[in-house]
Amino acid sequence: MHDQRPPLSSVSDFATWEPVLRLMLADDTDRRAARPARVAGRISQHGTSLAYRGSMSPAARTAVEDIQRALARGGVQEIAFSAEAQPDGRTTLGLVWPSPVVEPALGYPDLGVLVLADGSLAAPWLRHPDPVPGAVPAPSADPELLERTLRERLPGAVGATEEEIAAAEARLGVTLSDEIKVLYRVTRVYGNDDEFDLDEADRAGEAVGCELSGLEHLYSVDAAVRHPGWDHGATHAVSTGPDAAVQGLAGSPGWIGFGTNGGDEFAVDLTPGPAGYFGQIILVGHEQSLGADLVADSLTDFVLGRTREEVRGRRGDKLPAEAKVGTGCLETIQAAAHPALEVLSIGAWDGTPFSLAPVIGLPRLRTLTAMPGTLADPLEIAELTALEFLEIGAPEWRVLLDAGAVPRTLKAAAIKVRDQDHLPVAALANEILALWDRPKITQTLLAGDLGPPI
Repeated sequence: MHDQRPPLSSVSDFATWEPVLRLMLADDTDRRAARPARVAGRISQHGTSLAYRGSMSPAARTAVEDIQRALARGGVQEIAFSAEAQPDGRTTLGLVWPSPVVEPALGYPDLGVLVLADGSLAAPWLRHPDPVPGAVPAPSADPELLERTLRERLPGAVGATEEEIAAAEARLGVTLSDEIKVLYRVTRVYGNDDEFDLDEADRAGEAVGCELSGLEHLYSVDAAVRHPGWDHGATHAVSTGPDAAVQGLAGSPGWIGFGTNGGDEFAVDLTPGPAGYFGQIILVGHEQSLGADLVADSLTDFVLGRTREEVRGRRGDKLPAEAKVGTGCLETIQAAAHPALEVLSIGAWDGTPFSLAPVIGLPRLRTLTAMPGTLADPLEIAELTALEFLEIGAPEWRVLLDAGAVPRTLKAAAIKVRDQDHLPVAALANEILALWDRPKITQTLLAGDLGPPI
């Protein structure tokens, strides 16, 4: 644990948090049974993650709003907290302040993901498109028809020169499809004086069917920009089936964004899937981080309104690249073992803890997540030589740390929190961070008295 002078004195006062803790402990049964009670949550400038039943009391609402205002004044985005209340009311409250080396967790009890290497990304966001040497334009691709249609819809529009189109290709590092070249030969989405013209842009958008970007604003969809963070990204694997029209990537140098629908991005796909066409039109959803939807076989189809309803399949059974073991899933590690296995997740399990022996030596196993108490021998983790992300319970981390067996191949890590782990988890996280010489997490411990349960 790393304690220092609290960044925000008003937030670092037990009395400030007392109404919030009382709200979350209102239906507590542990203290009534003479056991310690534990709660945890997060408060950000614009929201909360608090577990409680019923409506929020006026006192708690005021306390939350006071904390949010203090965070805003101090330029702090979010604060995580955990508390342990004894049956007699004595309470310890831990405040965990934001850290540049911690990605906040989606689940409120967890500390978050420890980023052990600056700028590191989960493997799916580093995946490049597979080569498509045999990809050809769709039969519906008709540059001449496309040009006639656009000129009819945009009389007097100012198009780009061949030199400007060649410059765009050089900047992007790709050869554009004939159709997208036709589009910008007809309109640059700019007026005659090369200044942005809103009316011209509106007309071009109506003619094409989306909010159209100018030639100089064409861009490759960047996988890193779509990265949702390690908490989500590490447990996914890229998959492109033999009948897929679009490769299941986060981004590609050949996905050339040329417009939007106000939120999602339309792109010309120059690196299609096995069943796709060179120059097909795809939609890259802003709420999704992998893959894209096919909307038209060609830009000609898109402009003429001949769009496709085909949407990429939902994520279903991801074996052999991804496997889940535990209650309601696979019942043995052996059933998950496969040379292509990348992600192994071990969930809740009431049986005998699992040995990792069946997956030791697998060349692509980069992610392991395991609920506390599900591993027979945590030291087997040290034999997973390709591991990049590890999420295990505090007891399992303790075993690895004490044995000096934390895999140094890791790029990110997380501690799966149980109730009893909430307060000491920051100290444990700092031990992990120290192995990579990363900055420590700041935790402030406060003491107070909530009195006996009512």
